[in-house]
Amino acid sequence: MNMEDLRVSLVQGDTLWLDPQGNRAMYAALMADLAGKTDLVVLPETFTSGFSNEAIGRAEGMDGPSVAWMREQAMALGAVVTGSLQIREGGGVFNRLVWATPDGGIRHYDKRHLFRMAKEHERYAAGRERLTVELKGWRVCPLVCYDLRFPVFIRNRFGVEAPGRFDYDLLVFVANWPSPRRYAWRTLLRARAMENLCCVAAVNRVGSDGNDFHYSGDSVALDELGRPLLECGPQPQVATVRFSARALARHRENFPAQLDADSFELGD
Repeated sequence: MNMEDLRVSLVQGDTLWLDPQGNRAMYAALMADLAGKTDLVVLPETFTSGFSNEAIGRAEGMDGPSVAWMREQAMALGAVVTGSLQIREGGGVFNRLVWATPDGGIRHYDKRHLFRMAKEHERYAAGRERLTVELKGWRVCPLVCYDLRFPVFIRNRFGVEAPGRFDYDLLVFVANWPSPRRYAWRTLLRARAMENLCCVAAVNRVGSDGNDFHYSGDSVALDELGRPLLECGPQPQVATVRFSARALARHRENFPAQLDADSFELGD
């Protein structure tokens, strides 16, 4: 499939603590002007509650109001809407990234790397498989927060998932990444773009949560060289960027590092 330029909107909000209804209303207001102007809308990690172990008791199912809201927003905006939610399924709760398409479709990815420093691994169930989705000819791999620190899981292979193609063209990260670790956030995002010959779109929240952790935003769109196409500050904002399919293809042709990559298989 031929790739077209891809418009991606970063929605950086000050998520309300443990208030799904209030967050749905707040994020809907932030997104309202994007109808017809974008292809993909990216919300933060756990955007209906904040990053809270307390939210487990209120986790919804895939038939709950938040997934339904994401589907409605995607249809209204004419764009994919993605972000993560606490979802209860099969006796466990997952930090689940939901990918809602304008035709009403739903795909999902369950966060594989659970943040043990906040005891997420003791309360949530871990995912196993990466998700790759197609959008305007781009192969998109969406991931969640702490996943960013694990380059082996993220590694972009060539000719494995799709003959003659990379596993993905765009990495998407949704996060609740606190300010004290913002240097790691900014550095690792750029490294992932450069080492994987791909573009990156990453959305973090702003403000302070119910645990008094502060978030500085730093949502960003990076080109295939790891250079910022746009950078967000520490305030709520919505920013849209256009990723160039031609520039990505040209860089991969001129700098075919994938031909020297080490072969490997991911285990459990």
